[in-house]
Amino acid sequence: MTRVCITGANGFIGRTLAQTLRGRGAEVVGVDRDADSLAGVVAGDISQPGEWQRVADGCATVIHTAALVGMPSDESSFWDVNVRGTRLALEAARDGGAQRFVHVSSVVTFGLDFPDGVDESWPVRPTGVAYVDTKVAAEQVVLQAHAAREIDVTIIRPGDVYGPGSRPWTTLPLELLRKRRFALPEHGHGIHSPIYVDDLVDGIVIAAESGPAAGRVINLSGGVGVETSEFFDYYARMLGRRRVPTVPTSVALAAAGIQSRISRARGTVSELTPDGVRFLALRRGTYGIATARDLLDWEPRVGLAEGMSRTEEWAREKGLVKAI
Repeated sequence: MTRVCITGANGFIGRTLAQTLRGRGAEVVGVDRDADSLAGVVAGDISQPGEWQRVADGCATVIHTAALVGMPSDESSFWDVNVRGTRLALEAARDGGAQRFVHVSSVVTFGLDFPDGVDESWPVRPTGVAYVDTKVAAEQVVLQAHAAREIDVTIIRPGDVYGPGSRPWTTLPLELLRKRRFALPEHGHGIHSPIYVDDLVDGIVIAAESGPAAGRVINLSGGVGVETSEFFDYYARMLGRRRVPTVPTSVALAAAGIQSRISRARGTVSELTPDGVRFLALRRGTYGIATARDLLDWEPRVGLAEGMSRTEEWAREKGLVKAI
């Protein structure tokens, strides 16, 4: 892997991926909303064709991490970025001469109702949520390009990625807990599938270089499911509290519905939405990683306790929690 292009290169996963690849001797360039000339990152809106697509010229691999993520009250741009943007990134990779396009999707494509230990053969399931449905559609765009022999592709479905810089699973929970605006639905019994960002990045790099991974969809998660209360209680303890408050799902849904309506009336965006509540409450299983083990010889190395210890150290350095 000599020259690699990363979309979303300044984002949570993209930045960690770029650091890892450079540490392994690769030349890394990329595109993001904001340019970073020192890091070889050009500015570009991936939902629109433009000069940003030229950054992929001469790259052996394009890793597509750029996406709108989450389940906010404003979903108006999700299709443009997550679906059309994926097609434009594919075209940039193809026209630039890349041999592999690695698409970072999400386990949300399984929907909310799936068997514990679900593998990649389980059908994807749209739910009416923009993030979920556009991730499903983007996978179709990528697999269609592979079937048409435009370019070899690999699709990675990360679990719930946490660690330094993760907004949905690190900085946002800390922010809401600090303001006492966060309570877990289903009394904290929903299932969470954490994966520390370094483990995810290691898996992406291996998949990008693997011949057998071409044309494949691969789950990358921690291999275990924990109750949401176990996961988020780590953040409560970072803030000097015993645990995260929990409520019945009906109460959480009602509160999130009120918050979403207030946000719409004010013209602001709320990240506390009924869709987000359902995602925390209704998953009853986790995601199998046998394909990653067998195909990539990959295993997650960072357990939850170690990952949270690293995350806490970073959070204290950033002032997100008080220094001891």
